[in-house]
Amino acid sequence: MIEIRKTDVYVQWLDGLRDIHARARVLARVERLAAGNPGDVRPVGEGVSEMRIDYGPGYRVYYKKPGRVGNIFLFAHAYRMNVMHDGR
Repeated sequence: MIEIRKTDVYVQWLDGLRDIHARARVLARVERLAAGNPGDVRPVGEGVSEMRIDYGPGYRVYYKKPGRVGNIFLFAHAYRMNVMHDGR
């Protein structure tokens, strides 16, 4: 299993997440990431990947795996922004 290291920013965000179902989904995806099965991810540049969690408003967790070391650093989060276009 890969070691996951969490930054303070990530931990504070997760601790402040009031939706317990969303928190459970984020934690489950992080466990999958540690097991080597990250699921829906895409590279966003400079070695950073975005893990997409399509639940509720949509959650994003950004992580970096430096080199071939068996560590992954979770360092940021985001909510997907849903924008409605009116066709103008």
